[in-house]
Amino acid sequence: MGLRDFMDSILGRSRLPKAKTDKLFAISTASVTLETSLGLKPSGAAGICFKPIAASAYESARKEIQELLEYSSKETKTEFRLEKDEFNFLWAIFKDQDFEDLVANVHLVSETLESHGFGEQLLCAIYRFDSEPEVGKTGDGKTVYWIYNFKQGTYYPFVPLSGKQRDNPLEFRLRAEMEREMPVEKNVEKWYPLWGIPF
Repeated sequence: MGLRDFMDSILGRSRLPKAKTDKLFAISTASVTLETSLGLKPSGAAGICFKPIAASAYESARKEIQELLEYSSKETKTEFRLEKDEFNFLWAIFKDQDFEDLVANVHLVSETLESHGFGEQLLCAIYRFDSEPEVGKTGDGKTVYWIYNFKQGTYYPFVPLSGKQRDNPLEFRLRAEMEREMPVEKNVEKWYPLWGIPF
C-alpha cells in the first residue's frame, strides 16, 4: 500500500473525523527515550501532509500557511518549504536541529489550519529519526519515521527498506518500547506505509 492507498483509505468515508492535534506533543518527550534507549536521533526534519485542496481554496490556504510559517520561523529559525507530491498532496516540510522547535511548528500549523476550517485537510505529521552508527543499537543504519495520524490521534512507526519493503520486526520492537510513552496505534492494519516521503 502506497501513499495513494493510504490517502484513499482515510478519505473513503463521506465525512472525515475532526483532526486530533492534542497528542502531537507526546513525541517531544518520547524523543529522549528514542535517542537514549534505542539509538534513534532526531534527524532535524519533520513534515505535515495535507489532502488536496480544491483549486478555488488552494492559493488562499497556501498563502496563509506560507505567512504563518514565515512568522513562526522568525522566532525559531526553522527552515521550511511547501511542495506538492506526484499525487497532488501538499507537504509542509520543516528543518531544524532543535526538535522542540520542529514539534512546535507542526503543532502551530495544524492548529491554525484547524481553526480556519481546514482541519479535514490534515492527514498526518511525520518525524524522521536516524539510527546512530553504533554497533549493536536497535535499527542501526536505518531511517525510522514516526507518523502521527490526525484522524486517529495516534502515532505508529514506519521503517522503510529498499524495494518498497519495510522492517516489520523493528516496527514491532519500537511499539513495545514506546507504547508507554506515547499514544501508539494498536491496530497494525492502520500502520500505513508512506513510500516516497520527501525528507
